[in-house]
Formats: sequence, C-alpha cells, structure tokens
Amino acid sequence: MSSIPKVKASAVYHEWQTQDLAAAANNAQIEGDDASAVAATPTARLGNYSQISTKTVIVAGTQMAVKAAGRNDELAYQLSLKSLEIKRDMETALTQNNVTAVGNSTTARQLRGLRGWLATNRDMGAGGAAPVYTANPGTAPTNGTQRAFTESQVKNVLQLSYIQGGEPDTIMVGPANKQVFSTFSGNATRMDKAEDGKVYASTSVYVSDFGEISVTPNRFQLARDAFVLQIDKFAMAVLRPFQTVELAKTGDAEKRELIVEYTLEARQEKASGVVSDLL
Repeated sequence: MSSIPKVKASAVYHEWQTQDLAAAANNAQIEGDDASAVAATPTARLGNYSQISTKTVIVAGTQMAVKAAGRNDELAYQLSLKSLEIKRDMETALTQNNVTAVGNSTTARQLRGLRGWLATNRDMGAGGAAPVYTANPGTAPTNGTQRAFTESQVKNVLQLSYIQGGEPDTIMVGPANKQVFSTFSGNATRMDKAEDGKVYASTSVYVSDFGEISVTPNRFQLARDAFVLQIDKFAMAVLRPFQTVELAKTGDAEKRELIVEYTLEARQEKASGVVSDLL
C-alpha cells in the first residue's frame, strides 16, 4: 500500500481503461505512397468495487478520567492503535485472493486483490490456473501443487513480463521466501566486513537481465506467492479517505469509528507477474 500511487475514486465501482500496443513489426513503407487508415487498438474498460474498512474505539469514562502510565489521553492512544490496525487490514485485502463482490444489505462490498489481477505472466504449480478479471465477479486463481521457491521461476516470470512490455521493479515475497530468495545463486558472493563485524547475507536488490529489482518482504501477503511487479502499473483508488466519526453516546463511554473506502486499480497487469504455489 505504501509503494503504489494513490488516486481518487469517484464511484463505488471504480473504473479505468487499459491500452495494449500493437505488435511490433518491420515497418517499411513505399516512398511517396498514400497513407492508409488503420483501426486504432481499442482500450479495455476495467473496474473494481470499493471496500469499506472500519475500526471502532470505545473508551469508558473512567479510562478517560484516570492518567494511564505512559500516555495522557486514552482515547487518542486507542485511535492511533486502531489506525495502525486498519492499515494492516487494508494491506491484507489489497494482496489477497479476493474476487469482486457488489454487496447488498447482508454482504459487504469487496475489492479484487492483487492475486486476482495477475493472469498473463505466471509460473504455477501443477494444476494451477490463472484468474479471470474481465468479468464480475470473475474467478480467483486456482491453487496448484506447492513446490520449493527457485531462482529459475523468478527468471521465467521476469522474461514473460519483459516480452509483454513490462519493466518490473519490485519482487514482493512472504518472510520465509524472502530468506529463500537471499540464498539464490545470484547472491553467491557474500560480503563479510571484518572491520565492523557484520556479515551481509540478505538480498535487497536483484540485478536481472532486464534491470535492477528491489526485493522486499511483506508479512501480510499469502506465503505461497512471489509477486513480480511494475509498481506504477497499480494504484490504490480512495473513495473516502481516513476519517474519524464520533458515534452517539449511549452510556458512560466515548465511541469513535475509523472509516476508509478504497480499491485496487490494476492499470496493466501484463507488466507484472507472479510465481505462485510456493511452500
């Protein structure tokens, strides 16, 4: 959530358009020849439903009156705590396997998470299947047989993304597979600076055949995925930014609700990819 751009949503169903370039060709024309009209490559109209996330704070009157150790205002402390928790929830929703849900009086609206957008460039386990995002609700990706994480899988997805025109700049993995990534042969030369007593055994930048890529752990994504992302091809669209609402007082307590409404915009999923079904 902190890496991708932020844009303003203006409807519950946030829409945008993507554009594919025509296939490259040997473009040779006759000198002085008349121009011929060629139909433009049409855009694809995509969308994602906004999701509402909330946290509620209730602080008793006594808690408001007493001076707690280490803090002066219990309500302010609880609000700051819940704001951190709601951001963790948002990160989880943005990276998960959710499909869209329009919502009704008994069901909450739901956004399509990152996993559900990456359909073109995939390295999957046996039996795995790509998601379908061109319809609502579409389908989530089908999990395949789990296998060990290898460097060749990453290289495969990087190559697939590059062929599609992408320029991935971030590899995002779960904590365990971040440690596996740091053992890849591309990091075979370890740094040992005797003068400061440090051993450098972590890979934070992967120099691939297609450019330098930041490698970052994400504790909220599913451990079975390694996302290979061109970050600027995604955005978080915000319909209602963070706000604190004072709830009606019904007794000896102060009540507040934190609210945010947002969705994930996938500007061009062909620029990114995923290694899925990892142990």
